[in-house]
Amino acid sequence: MKLLHFLGTLLLLSAVFSCKKSEQLNIDYPAAFVVNGASNNVAVIDLNTDLKTGTLGLDGATFPHHVYLRPDKSQIAVAITSTDLSAGHGGHGSKTATYKVIILDTKTGEIHHSIALDKLPHNAAYSPDGKELWVGQADATQSKILVFNTTDFSQKASINVGKGLSETTFSVDGTKVYAANTDDNTITIIKAADKSILATLPVGIAPVGAWPAENGKMYADNETSKTVSEIDVATNAITATIDLGFKPGYVAYSDHHAELWVSDADNGKVVYFKLVAGKWAKQGEIKTGADAHAIAFNADGTKAFVTNQGAGTLSIIKMSDHTKIKDITVGDMPNGIALNL
Repeated sequence: MKLLHFLGTLLLLSAVFSCKKSEQLNIDYPAAFVVNGASNNVAVIDLNTDLKTGTLGLDGATFPHHVYLRPDKSQIAVAITSTDLSAGHGGHGSKTATYKVIILDTKTGEIHHSIALDKLPHNAAYSPDGKELWVGQADATQSKILVFNTTDFSQKASINVGKGLSETTFSVDGTKVYAANTDDNTITIIKAADKSILATLPVGIAPVGAWPAENGKMYADNETSKTVSEIDVATNAITATIDLGFKPGYVAYSDHHAELWVSDADNGKVVYFKLVAGKWAKQGEIKTGADAHAIAFNADGTKAFVTNQGAGTLSIIKMSDHTKIKDITVGDMPNGIALNL
C-alpha cells in the first residue's frame, strides 16, 4: 500500500509539474498574437507553420480588444474592455466594469504589467520609439488619452479629445496620433512630440479607427455611414471618401501591392481597392468568415491575415492571387491581431 501511495504521489507531482510547464511558452519563432474577445485570452500562431501553438491567459480579465506590439518586439499591450464590442462601438462602457491594459511578454506569454483604468480602453498603442504607451479613455461627454512611460508605466500626460473615443493610432512616421471619436463623428489629430491638438476633422458617421498606411495617409472606417475617409498626414486634410455599401470592420494598406483592404463585417469577407485614375476602385473580394474584422500583412507582402469574430477563425490569404490558404480556429470572437516577425 505504501508503495502504491508513493507511486500515486509521484504521478500526481508529475502531472502538476507538467501542467505548470505547459503554461510557460517558449515563443522563439515569428508569431501572430490574436485576441479572443469571448475566450478571454490571446492565441499564439507560429508563422513558420501557420499553426496555433498555445494561448496566453489574461488573469481573469474579460472581453480583451485589440493588441499592439512594442517596437522592440519584447511586449504586447492588450486592452481589457469588459464589454462586448463585436456588434458595434458606440455607447460602450459601464460604471461597474473592470478596465485595464495588460502588458504581456512576447517570448514567455507572462504578464509583465497591468494598468488599472477608470474608463474603457479600446486599445493601447506604443509610440514608435517604444518609450510611451497611449491609452484611450472612452466617455460619452469627454474622452481622454492617457500617456504612460513604458519604463515604470507612470502617467505623464492626459489629452482631452471627443465623445465616445474608440481607437488611438500613430501615423507610420510616428509624428502624429489619431483619436477616433465615434460619438462625435470626428478624428482628433495630435502632435506626438508635445501632445498638442493640431486639428479635429469631421468624417463619416461613427468612425472607429484611423488606420495608418505607408502612402502617407490614414484611413478612417466609419461604421454607420459605411464609408472610409482618407486623411493626408502632411496636410491634415481629407483627400477622399470611399463609399462601401457595407459596415467596415478595419482598413489596411498593402504597400507591396498598393492595395487598400477593408473588412466587410456584414458579409464575412474582405474587399480590396486600387487607385484607378486617381480614385479608389474596387478590384475584388475574398470570402473569409463571419464578421470579418482586423487585417494584417506580413513583412514581405506575401500573406494577409484576417480575424473573423463570428466564425472564431483566422484566415490566411495568399496576396499574389487573393486566394485563401486556410482558416485556423483560434477561439471565441477573435478581434485584434499583432504580428511579431
